[in-house]
Amino acid sequence: MVSDEYMSSDDTASHAVHAPAARAWMLTEALTLGIASMVHAGLLVPGYAHTAARTAEAVIATVLVLASVETWLRPHHARRAAIFGQGFALLGTLVGLGTIIAGIGPRTVPDVVYHALLLSTLVTGLTWAVRCRRV
Repeated sequence: MVSDEYMSSDDTASHAVHAPAARAWMLTEALTLGIASMVHAGLLVPGYAHTAARTAEAVIATVLVLASVETWLRPHHARRAAIFGQGFALLGTLVGLGTIIAGIGPRTVPDVVYHALLLSTLVTGLTWAVRCRRV
């Protein structure tokens, strides 16, 4: 069973995920996506409104929040929830990056930089979740 303790008692498994840290990681990712969604809604920064980006970022943020909540409600599914939530977010972010490359999505420097940073954060979190071991 996965708990709020380290998911591995193996001293050599330095990559074991601490459940509260995994939750905080996903909630931080969701927060950044929520802020990006508000930017693309035109609420925070004028001139960056983009309806499709706003919707996609809101959906991805919601999935990450739900995955985080799942780690609290069903701790024995914490690893699975973290993998699913961050995997979904990574796939969605890659689609967003693809729209930027194709010229469909917003192509501003802040959008490209944000996607690059978000990709590295999601890959790190997903790797962390995949590599954690059950006790």
